[in-house]
Amino acid sequence: MISFKVSAVVTDIEGTTTDIDFVHQVLFPYARSHLARFIQAQADTTAVREQLQATARMAQLSPDDHHGITRTLLRWIDEDRKFTPLKALQGLIWADGYRRGEFRGHVYPDAHTGLQNWAAAGIALYVYSSGSVAAQQLLFGHSAFGDLRPLFSGYFDTTTGPKRETASYQAIASALGHPAATILFLSDVVEELDAAAAAGLRCTQLLRSPDMVTGAHPTARSFSEIQLENIS
Repeated sequence: MISFKVSAVVTDIEGTTTDIDFVHQVLFPYARSHLARFIQAQADTTAVREQLQATARMAQLSPDDHHGITRTLLRWIDEDRKFTPLKALQGLIWADGYRRGEFRGHVYPDAHTGLQNWAAAGIALYVYSSGSVAAQQLLFGHSAFGDLRPLFSGYFDTTTGPKRETASYQAIASALGHPAATILFLSDVVEELDAAAAAGLRCTQLLRSPDMVTGAHPTARSFSEIQLENIS
């Protein structure tokens, strides 16, 4: 059992609250298979047009070259790029899938219970994921346990900064208004935990599979192994 006195928790999603297979075997393939049709149908909407223009700037393409932009986005998906316009478009596509009831957001039962207990104890909960804020809210808003969004006080994505850079966690701590040493960051990725620790946050690595690479941080195999006391 790991024990911390904290005022806030910032949690990753993929591999932490949510099975990585849900992301890689359900969400990513769905977005990839629907991307071209979605762009063709929605290119004139403000939300989609902004992301197409951002992609065009990054790829040095004409904003009207929808075929080139689509090819670029598909390549980014295949390369597992964390670029913000790709994440935003994936979120918009997933929104359609959730609304149609084609899938529900996966959340580990122990994560659901832990988050509920911590929220009930008055600990502020936040999400920091490479997926867009919209995608995060969709996953938790359409989870197998119902709408979990009321548990969270806020969300952060790559617009705050890359997840492996210390400055990102400094920015999050500043935005939360809590001393960094009273914030617990949960992730399955050592490099993310290293960056958060360098910013002064407390850290725990979730080990959802037996062959994971570990670092110098405390580890837990489920949220039930993490005991938190509210000090705010």
